[in-house]
Amino acid sequence: MATPETDVKNNETVLDDAIIESANKLSEDDIARVIQGMIKAEGGARFKVYLETCMRCGYCSDACHYYLSMDKEPRLAPAAKVKQTIGEFVRNNGRVSRETLMKACEIAFTDCNLCRRCMMYCPFGIDVAFLMLFVRRACHKLGVVPRYIQDTAHSHSATTNQMWVQEDEWIDTLQWQEDEARDEIPDIRIPIEKEDAEVYYSVIGPEPKFRAQLIYQAAVLMHAAGVDWTMTSFPGWDNSDMCMFTGDMEMTARLKKVHYESALNLRCKRIVMGECGHAFRSVYDVGNRFLGWKMPPIEVVHAVAFYDELLSEGKIRIAEKFKRPVTFHDPCNIVRGQGLHEKARSVVRQSCETFIEMEPNREYNYCCCAGGGVINCGPPYKNKRVESNRVKAEQLMAAREKGAEVVIAPCHNCHGGLEDIIHHYKIDMDIMFLIDILSEQIEK
Repeated sequence: MATPETDVKNNETVLDDAIIESANKLSEDDIARVIQGMIKAEGGARFKVYLETCMRCGYCSDACHYYLSMDKEPRLAPAAKVKQTIGEFVRNNGRVSRETLMKACEIAFTDCNLCRRCMMYCPFGIDVAFLMLFVRRACHKLGVVPRYIQDTAHSHSATTNQMWVQEDEWIDTLQWQEDEARDEIPDIRIPIEKEDAEVYYSVIGPEPKFRAQLIYQAAVLMHAAGVDWTMTSFPGWDNSDMCMFTGDMEMTARLKKVHYESALNLRCKRIVMGECGHAFRSVYDVGNRFLGWKMPPIEVVHAVAFYDELLSEGKIRIAEKFKRPVTFHDPCNIVRGQGLHEKARSVVRQSCETFIEMEPNREYNYCCCAGGGVINCGPPYKNKRVESNRVKAEQLMAAREKGAEVVIAPCHNCHGGLEDIIHHYKIDMDIMFLIDILSEQIEK
């Protein structure tokens, strides 16, 4: 059975039962064969250059929220994580023990969010997230993956969405949200399977399960802006991708292909994605490349850029600004990954009366410690995850002391991570999506 949750301050190891059971079935020959095969087939020049360039200078250390939150514990420095994982794999030509494999699995899945903040500080621009994903992929090929995130990956493979939502449940949710919206706007519609629409709107799996109001709010925004849009009733509506974070890139490619085709089959002009960071990364920058395309076969736009476009073109207008003081959390995958920080601030300033910056911000913002699949590794790692991001709590507290009452986070995983941090550290703040504010403050 799984060991108890860790007291991370004592550096105890946390391994769930799936990791232990799977690793115990492997021999050293099994492990060596997979790792050697991966290094030969998938290592490539980038892999080799990163490993040979790192000088262990330590500049990356102060960039990592794990390292800072755990009182600068040396083993949590990004370079140290590389040394303990892929460094061991390469140094021993893949012939490592089950214990080393399990430790590498824990580090790659739960001691690194793949946030790429450390890359901003590295003199050579070494992408530690790339190396950690390499470790995760080796673990996936060996079947050694935390149980909860693997269960989500299974849902993706079986249903092409991460929440085991069946097709009739999805359609019922869209019709239900349309009915709800009609109580406010009688002629509103949530179009389904509309061909030749300008916008194909996609969301992540948890929305129909837990946050269906976001679909309602998107419909309100589209209606107010006069957007020609549609959603699909078929598989492909979920743009999220935990397979990308388990290292199952074959499944990631399949998921993105279904997503692209669901929009292309309707001859839509572009995909507009709801407020999620990792999903945008998977559709815009990962799945397409694994399918062999430099760019996606259809234009992909994140919600933040879409909101900014609607406001700048005058398609939506703010009737009254949001009164409560707000601060803004920069999601890693749309800020460090796409550079949407200024567009996000433009939307916030136009829709909110008082905006208080967190420090640091933009591409230097601290990660929520939930993205990168870490929150999806489940309850065995919750305490570790929250305690490993004390610096984020301190950042939020400082913004609260300046008067911020609401933190805006345009990303689902960020909401989950920030909610846990706010609860654990007893910070008196609320969390909202941008669409929560826009749908209320715009002229309708």
